[in-house]
Amino acid sequence: MSTFLEEIDHTSLPRHIAVIMDGNGRWAKKHGKPRIFGHKNGVQAVREITECAAETGIEYLTLYAFSTENWGRPALEVTALMHLLVETVKNEIKTLMKNDIRLNAIGDLNQLPKKTHDALISGIEMTKDNKRMTLTLALNYSSRWELTEAIKVISTKVSDGTIATEDINSELISAHLTTHNIPDPELLIRTSGEHRVSNYLLWQIAYTEFYFTDIFWPEFKKQHLLEAILDYQNRERRFGKTSDQLI
Repeated sequence: MSTFLEEIDHTSLPRHIAVIMDGNGRWAKKHGKPRIFGHKNGVQAVREITECAAETGIEYLTLYAFSTENWGRPALEVTALMHLLVETVKNEIKTLMKNDIRLNAIGDLNQLPKKTHDALISGIEMTKDNKRMTLTLALNYSSRWELTEAIKVISTKVSDGTIATEDINSELISAHLTTHNIPDPELLIRTSGEHRVSNYLLWQIAYTEFYFTDIFWPEFKKQHLLEAILDYQNRERRFGKTSDQLI
């Protein structure tokens, strides 16, 4: 890990890293345990990666914790996940405060169970003045839901004359997304060997660099995050231009 720390250029860090935390269930199966065992062990990875990101100088970290499609999983697993979210938020407040990390959340939060929703809102309120890093949990989130909701709001504003059709552009759309106060991620990490984005931040990742690893989420450690950042720094980001134009 120290080698990666020494190699990282702290003057060109990604401001925002998004993560698809994948592989909890398969990791548990590999160990002959129920899926919730994997989710519980995944909490330790969340803590370790969050602290590492803050220590490295990352300003925003967004974790895909529960998608709208996840409601289709077995009821027992969903119930256990919601309970785990409540306990995790409560247990991690001390760590967030110690590390000056602000908790944030995106998604259709009002559809979460009351205990989960209340614990989340309480954590957000308690950490609202922290400034070192913003940790965003994507809960009951999907990008198609987010874009649909944005279109509804924009359409209503056009209908009532608040905005004109010709005013609609990419900046206006971005301003109506749940991430309106967060910069687009420069780096997206997905664990467990899957190579897809699973309805996650589809608008926001237009120019994001992807990093895929075969490591299951419960096994994803600080050195793996640092390795992903170093890989990102060794890429050339052109944003549609040629290499010569960037010189």
